[in-house]
Amino acid sequence: MVPSRLLPPAPYVMETKVGRSRSSSRSARHSCSSASGDLGGKNSNENERTPPAISSRIVGALSFRREGSPIATQTGYRPVRFRGWSDYSPDVASTSPLPSGFPDIAAEVQRTLTAFLDVQAVRLRAIGPELATQVDAARDATSGGKRLRPAFCYWGFRAAGGDDAQPILRAAASLEMLHVSALVHDDVMDASDVRRGAPSAHRRFEAMQREVSGSPPGADAERFGMGAAILLGDLCLVWADELLHTSGFDVAALGRAASYFDAVRLEVIAGQYLDLVAQASGEPDMDRALRVLRFKSAKYTVERPLHIGAALAGGSPELVDSLSSYGLPVGEAFQLRDDLLGVFGDPAVTGKPAGDDLREGKRTVLTAYAVDHASEVQLEIFDKLFGRPDLDDDEIQLLREILVDSRAVQACEDLIAARTDEATNALAGAPFADESARTALADLAVAATVRTL
Repeated sequence: MVPSRLLPPAPYVMETKVGRSRSSSRSARHSCSSASGDLGGKNSNENERTPPAISSRIVGALSFRREGSPIATQTGYRPVRFRGWSDYSPDVASTSPLPSGFPDIAAEVQRTLTAFLDVQAVRLRAIGPELATQVDAARDATSGGKRLRPAFCYWGFRAAGGDDAQPILRAAASLEMLHVSALVHDDVMDASDVRRGAPSAHRRFEAMQREVSGSPPGADAERFGMGAAILLGDLCLVWADELLHTSGFDVAALGRAASYFDAVRLEVIAGQYLDLVAQASGEPDMDRALRVLRFKSAKYTVERPLHIGAALAGGSPELVDSLSSYGLPVGEAFQLRDDLLGVFGDPAVTGKPAGDDLREGKRTVLTAYAVDHASEVQLEIFDKLFGRPDLDDDEIQLLREILVDSRAVQACEDLIAARTDEATNALAGAPFADESARTALADLAVAATVRTL
């Protein structure tokens, strides 16, 4: 089963203030050959689908929404009215028995990270008490989150016949530490003020320096904050490697996983650089946006964690290939959903200011499609507003309406559905040693792509 075509929040469906987009007579700014295929549009299929049940035990506590009624889950979800919509977040008063043999991935990963940082705190204290602030920041940065990468690693391990008695969740925790490293560096490069509803690492260090020095906001404290955050990201990158190599797997297993762990670090850094180039260019480029999507997110979020888990269990090349056939499309759909949430997400749920990606001028598939399909009037307004850091709420709303009216939002929804279908179909014939992995990965595909955070 595949996820339903979820109806979007209110900004997706309102009338635009700048007129409906028609077939434009202007030449496209850039090529988008898949506009009516992969990227949806008026020629794409838009069939409604029935939402599947999701095991929150397998995928963690994620939020889902659908107009009128909740998506069924094995744990309780309560509707919360919000702007005419029902938001679905975990009902903490409702519990269900944990399925036999399934570990609580999020909790185990958190325990591993906490214990690991306890050890690092002692090591760094011996160097100097000043380093306690780095450990404290790392503790906060590794608390919470969706834990998707460790989950994909764990189920890749199970798909290859891995035994839970092995230290797979400690190894999987290395991917969460790698993720934190990437987030800290990403926030510095994007000058983001907020991460998961709290000050981003560089803003945290900046505020700390102002408090210590008693100085007003200024370049010195800002420079300190950025430098300290870069070092925190570097530390987390080192710690990710240490977590994997001290996980308890034997040398042979670690050797099999090493090439994939090397690859994921190279690819996420390469993808981040491609993203920087895209931002600096100031021009939409669909091909580059798709490459950023794949290397900055898809491979590092889903495909490589699956590979690492499978390699630790001694999975065959055929299994690794089948995991790629599933993992790449899921990862791409995950990032497309992330891009939509970066524009339309509820700050109370996402933990980031509304429309932050519009203020930052994020060059995504969503915005590249909009520029290619907007009317001349819409394009003039978009060019004037997009990427301006002082956008007010009305201007953000105007940009949202252009994204809707140009059918960029629908194109991304169509691509999410197509990629999820592709991943689900790939699971059917995959040579899994453990059938529970097939079910879990089907659920994870939904959790990664049908979400509000």
